[in-house]
Amino acid sequence: MASSAAIVFSGSPFRSSPLTSHRVSLHASRPVSLRRGGVFSRRCLAVKAALIEPDGGKLMDLVVEESKRRVMKREAETVPVRIMLNRVDLEWVHVLSEGWASPLRGFMRQSEFLQTLHFNSIRLEDGSVVNMSVPIVLAIDDEQKSRVGDSDRVTLVDSSGNPIAILSDIEIYKHPKEERIARTWGTTAPGLPYAEEAITRSGNWLIGGDLQVLEPIKYNDGLDRFRLSPSQLREEFTKRDADAVFAFQLRNPVHNGHALLMTDTRRRLLEMGYKNPVLLLNPLGGFTKADDVPLSWRMRQHEKVLEDGVLDPETTVVSIFPSPMHYAGPTEVQWHAKARINAGANFYIVGRDPAGMGHPTEKRDLYDADHGKQVLSMAPGLERLNILPFKVAAYDTTQGKMAFFDPARSQDFLFISGTKMRGLAKKKENPPDGFMCPSGWKVLVDYYDSVNAESGNGRVSEAAISA
Repeated sequence: MASSAAIVFSGSPFRSSPLTSHRVSLHASRPVSLRRGGVFSRRCLAVKAALIEPDGGKLMDLVVEESKRRVMKREAETVPVRIMLNRVDLEWVHVLSEGWASPLRGFMRQSEFLQTLHFNSIRLEDGSVVNMSVPIVLAIDDEQKSRVGDSDRVTLVDSSGNPIAILSDIEIYKHPKEERIARTWGTTAPGLPYAEEAITRSGNWLIGGDLQVLEPIKYNDGLDRFRLSPSQLREEFTKRDADAVFAFQLRNPVHNGHALLMTDTRRRLLEMGYKNPVLLLNPLGGFTKADDVPLSWRMRQHEKVLEDGVLDPETTVVSIFPSPMHYAGPTEVQWHAKARINAGANFYIVGRDPAGMGHPTEKRDLYDADHGKQVLSMAPGLERLNILPFKVAAYDTTQGKMAFFDPARSQDFLFISGTKMRGLAKKKENPPDGFMCPSGWKVLVDYYDSVNAESGNGRVSEAAISA
């Protein structure tokens, strides 16, 4: 388990403090009011004030036990067929290894792939259904398929040839790229970032099987202490005596509108009768498109948000979600929600256009801004998760702060898009007071300063490359 320094915030948000060992007490079930269309309504669902069970009833841990690693590493060296993982492949190995995708035990075989593609869910042996909206697959080319031949297992290696995992009881099947792209994004237009990164130029075959990961995935980038597995997060929530966990997914710097959503959620959960709701601030740490702020800079910005008290360090757990980003709107937001169930969250905050992006070839949004939250409330396999949609937050010029948008006085609100925010930071211009904490804004300005400096020297920033 990671040290407590990674997850306990007292004073400085990334500094350790002692923890006491408390079990989460099970309270009587209580009905929960959920927001639909901007107002709260009753839903026929009772939620226990305790950590939610992982999908399938058991959290998958695909990392080889420490006592067996030496033997398994020697065994991996003897497997005749090796398949090299690219960056995105390795991120998916990370996701699978820690149980974010439970109950998956490895890269999808064809039956799991087809269910995911066509139903956004997988039916288990007992007849129950778990949500699974994005394929988690490993592509290989014709030459690799030929090398595999009749082998029943392969060794997966990194770009340096180091063994990462053994994939066994394998199944190879055709990679229907066009169908996969069409069903995941609802379009096959060129310019979809993940599709171009991981699908269009990938192999014509998919290889699935059971995964044995030789040791925990590490990136050695100074941020590994913030990459907590679902089991580690569950331990932390238990130690904090959390009786509700609400998760917030983001891939951008935290502005005060985001903070409003999170703090208002805690207030509402307290009003429902929960005693200690804890926020899981879970920034996405995998592949993102080139114009997104890189993870290392986002983590610095999140630190300032906590240091300045915009979010309460005592009731906030910050941890990196290792998944790559698809930008697949209502399809992908189901994956984001499902993964947080496995991390212990029983509430999920969803705002406007979750996981969305602009259309790659036309001047419009790729998805309807409201469809994500509507889909989450109906998605198969997510019935146990309480979805908390909120109205859009915007800058209220009459109050000088971020507030929930009021259509009755729309002229009083200023919408500061991500594009506009990045433009201001690039030009070293300040946003309106109350949009973002000043120290957090400085981190954003410093990032674009570093990019401009590298570009001026004829080099591309390493941070930009990793975006």
